[in-house]
Amino acid sequence: MAQQSGLSAESVGSASSRARVAVIIGAGDATGGAIARRFAREGLAVVVTRRHEDALIPLVQSIRDAGGVAHGIGCDARDEGAMVGLFDRIERDIGDVAVVVFNIGANVRHPITETTARVYRKVWEMAAFAGFLTGREAARVMGPRQQGTLIFTGATASLRGSAGFAAFAGAKFALRALAQSLARELGPQGIHVAHTVIDGAIDTDFIRDNFPERYALKEQGGILNPEHIAEQYWRLHCQPRDCWTHELDLRPWLETF
Repeated sequence: MAQQSGLSAESVGSASSRARVAVIIGAGDATGGAIARRFAREGLAVVVTRRHEDALIPLVQSIRDAGGVAHGIGCDARDEGAMVGLFDRIERDIGDVAVVVFNIGANVRHPITETTARVYRKVWEMAAFAGFLTGREAARVMGPRQQGTLIFTGATASLRGSAGFAAFAGAKFALRALAQSLARELGPQGIHVAHTVIDGAIDTDFIRDNFPERYALKEQGGILNPEHIAEQYWRLHCQPRDCWTHELDLRPWLETF
């Protein structure tokens, strides 16, 4: 077993018979699902969320079929009451939250004159405000135990804004700042806060169907494999407290900086 927050998994497990839980907020069909499966293979109970619970059925079933423990819960991560209730329910009925991954994307592209206030606000709510609620509730339940891992999924837009991405970049910049602030506040409490920069196309049906030229680079290792992203998330969780990574950028070898 691996180490996390300076404690071995064995020593943590012996201190409590309760399940250790990995919570994936925004468990889509690609990256989020791969992260859930990776943590389930290590024996953590996995809670996956999306706005519509029915969309989680295939992922939950695949984890269970592989011998893992998974729970799918429909939850709007922008709703404060729903998020408070989600973490209360997990702690009461499933186990101790050990890992939280915020993985909501909200990637949109519009010229600035065509970006409505509704679009800008919705993107901010999904990619930034929901991240705040996730981080706050994770800290609330992890803090008393003085351990845990909290990972925020960022993007190229977390570092630089490009034409047409005013809403997305604004939200992702905010999420990155949140992660930095939480790392400084929660690190002394034994909680590892990390922010990943996913810089490149990911192997998804969307990329395959809409960007075939980019998808054709898959055989050259030119797009990100969700399973490989998930492996790096697991490794972040395993890091000892004296050697924590806060920001990790992941990109294919041919992607420009």
